[in-house]
Amino acid sequence: MSLVENLKKAKSLDSKPAEETYSFFLVTCPSLHLVVEVWERSPDRSWRHPNPKISPASQGSGCGGGGAMARRSRGGGGGEAALKADAAAMRLVWRRGAVRLVLVSAIAWAMLVLLALAFHLWSCSSSVAFLSALCKKDSKVLNALDSMRLSSKPLHRCAIPVADDPNAVVIPKRTPNTIVKKLSYITVDKKDKDPSPLFGGRQNWKQREDSFKLNSTMKVHCGFMKNSGADMDSVDVKYIQKCKFVVASGIFDGYDIPHQPSNISRRSQKLFCFLMVVDEVSLDFIEKNTTVKIDNAGGKWVGIWRLITVHRLPFDEPRRNGKIPKILTHRLFPQAWYSIWIDGKMELIVDPLLILERYLWRGKYTFAVAVHKHHRSIYEEGDAIKRRKRYARPLVDLQMKMYYHEGMEPWSPKKKIPSDVPEGAVLIREHTTMTDLFSCLWFNEVNLFTPRDQISFGYVVHRLGDALNFFMFPNCEYNSLFILHRHTREHSSKVEWAKTIDEIVKKGLKESRGGLGLWTPYPADLSSVELPAVKRTSPAG
Repeated sequence: MSLVENLKKAKSLDSKPAEETYSFFLVTCPSLHLVVEVWERSPDRSWRHPNPKISPASQGSGCGGGGAMARRSRGGGGGEAALKADAAAMRLVWRRGAVRLVLVSAIAWAMLVLLALAFHLWSCSSSVAFLSALCKKDSKVLNALDSMRLSSKPLHRCAIPVADDPNAVVIPKRTPNTIVKKLSYITVDKKDKDPSPLFGGRQNWKQREDSFKLNSTMKVHCGFMKNSGADMDSVDVKYIQKCKFVVASGIFDGYDIPHQPSNISRRSQKLFCFLMVVDEVSLDFIEKNTTVKIDNAGGKWVGIWRLITVHRLPFDEPRRNGKIPKILTHRLFPQAWYSIWIDGKMELIVDPLLILERYLWRGKYTFAVAVHKHHRSIYEEGDAIKRRKRYARPLVDLQMKMYYHEGMEPWSPKKKIPSDVPEGAVLIREHTTMTDLFSCLWFNEVNLFTPRDQISFGYVVHRLGDALNFFMFPNCEYNSLFILHRHTREHSSKVEWAKTIDEIVKKGLKESRGGLGLWTPYPADLSSVELPAVKRTSPAG
């Protein structure tokens, strides 16, 4: 309230009885100096300033103030009221000052935090060695910003020792089938009377156990049960008959658009089929967001990628549908001799012929996958899946209890392989019967239990022992194979947030066509099984 307004308020007191004396206290703070002025009205209705040395006009209205009025009884006695009003005015000023101090402190603290955060991000992206060394690449800050899509964590990369010239690479003879010489697949379950059979079949516990017993001739479940879905157009079926060397990828539920590979030699462009498997939703999304060309035969192309559309998706969960082209590449493209799988959000930047030479032919391997950046044990991976809410916690625990009961020990340096957990976004395979059998058994675990394939990978390797001739290469090389792009949107399903079995049942979160092994009575009592303690090996894990 300004000085003028306070004086107007004071004039309104002229209507008060003349025999009483009133004091009016005006508080101003010009230039942040407190001035308390006391005006008194005497019985003759005149007003006077008790301290003539302080001129009200000279003080101005400053930063505002407040007025207080006290009535003195006849004959004086207004000193006590004046003190109370003075104290009230002082409390008001102190209160306002405290609020301002808090606000200024909060703003200053926020500016310091933002400045420190900006320096942290700058140091992580800096090419200066000293600044880069200051960056904690596994920090919670980078993880949080990455999850909010505000920043990408720097990838750990190293040079890949590939051959210099794709044209100089000599393609070797195919690896002979030794342990398993003939592999065939179960396509009809006699007990399944459903007109729409389950894609993965109704594998029972005995069939599952028998599938791990290696023989020269084997017949196993491997998806693609008769009339179960994942159908391709006839034009695509005809096209893939010629594909002996395949680079495959997949997009489901419209999460990505195809990213064009780079550094592809003319020889590889002629030798490889680049096949992008999509569902109808993703095809519609791609057609709306990029250019799709149609050839004379009716095939659809996005750059180098030939789009392969699958119809009648067999699973409720998009992640399970994505496992079909990823794991069962040999079933989707049965003519393929070699395949390289990359996730749909990746842009391949290394010539595929050089990849086969580096990871398969040079060491005479038939399967190659990268070591996981953080985890070595499937129990570490399971713990991270639960913490990050990537699937229902009780179901992840149940799967791991089954594995632990069946003899799957946590990884240790005594094991022959560098890790039980892979980076599953890149798979490099020669399609021998043993490699194909591994893929079938891996898919069966994904079909029976959770869709988190990094848990089941190590278990299948454990069950097959030394039969699979595979190579787990360094994670830094894995990051040098591609450029990682973000999904157009993040996938999340309600079952991922479930904390109890009762919650899954009551809320109807149970999948109807996948993960049925988690709901089928297990042939042993798991109630006493305690999972091994997990020690986090990385802050980002």
